[in-house]
Amino acid sequence: MAVDEGARTVTPGRAAQELELRRDEFRLAVQLGLVRTVPTGEGERRRVERRELDRLRAAPDFPAGLRERVRAVGTGEAAALLGITADRFTRLARTGHVSPVRFSLNRYRMVVWMYLAQEVVEFGLTRPDLLTGRLPPHLRELLAAHEDRRARNWRARRLALLLRATEDPWARAAAIASLLDPVQVAEAVDDPYERTHLDRLRPSPPPGMPVSPVAREIAERLTRADDPDEILWHRLSLALALDEARAERQAPHPGETRAGGVGAPAVAPASTVALAGPVRAEAVPMVPVGGETVPAVPVRAEEVPAVPAPAGRPTAGDRPVGRPGRARFLERFRRRREVGAARSRRRRRPVAWP
Repeated sequence: MAVDEGARTVTPGRAAQELELRRDEFRLAVQLGLVRTVPTGEGERRRVERRELDRLRAAPDFPAGLRERVRAVGTGEAAALLGITADRFTRLARTGHVSPVRFSLNRYRMVVWMYLAQEVVEFGLTRPDLLTGRLPPHLRELLAAHEDRRARNWRARRLALLLRATEDPWARAAAIASLLDPVQVAEAVDDPYERTHLDRLRPSPPPGMPVSPVAREIAERLTRADDPDEILWHRLSLALALDEARAERQAPHPGETRAGGVGAPAVAPASTVALAGPVRAEAVPMVPVGGETVPAVPVRAEEVPAVPAPAGRPTAGDRPVGRPGRARFLERFRRRREVGAARSRRRRRPVAWP
């Protein structure tokens, strides 16, 4: 629920100063849920309530305790905390024993992973057997196969934070879709209006994204699933999330508007939504839809007659709720496998190279 602009809130920059945190530390504290923010007004602006600052400042270990919980360390410092070499820590991180909390690109466009110091220390206390001696055989096999789970674990952590930050089913589906390539999303979501709605609700990029095109392309690749198992998992999760979102409300279609902005629980036809004041018919822009001319903005129902839906197009109330998106995806997946198997059995003709 949005907080009144007149409430006692402060900007994120002011909150970081009062909590004695750097900007990157404050952003990380918000992502981890250590500092709660509230929406203010329209858009995506968020602020921190004064009582939240008072709660954090009243802690007996403030500010050292809060700063320690958001302290992020690189590979060298993490290895020093565990008393091992940087190479051994990298191997443990590559096999998924420590999950990164964020990343950045250095001037050589190499990925620099950062880890929570508190999690690194906890790992050393729970798995001291991995800090000395030879690694177990199954870990050596993963390393020999060039396994690297750091990006995948970071994406899983980011998705968990995004899902925890919202209760809206469409926003949760958009968070899952943001980890997939647009081609994968198009295959999993066949309705173009639903894809547009998911793209509109797509979460913001992680903080600290590079500006240069080449570096930004590298960073964007890290934000998307690349392993076949991970892609399949997110596609199935997206199908389930879409079923839940459709069961609550349909995605907005042309000629419809959503009352109350993002997260509103209902979708109403545009021709039946009344504005606060009268609308002059000559001031309303008209657009052609399905061979007819209809208002481009919602008007009062008693002043402009309702326009029937184009022939052959179901209305919002006629569309089925909870369409079996998961079943359609699995059916297409099985069909592609059968077609691929049939093609592989065909005898290939010899190719004459010039």
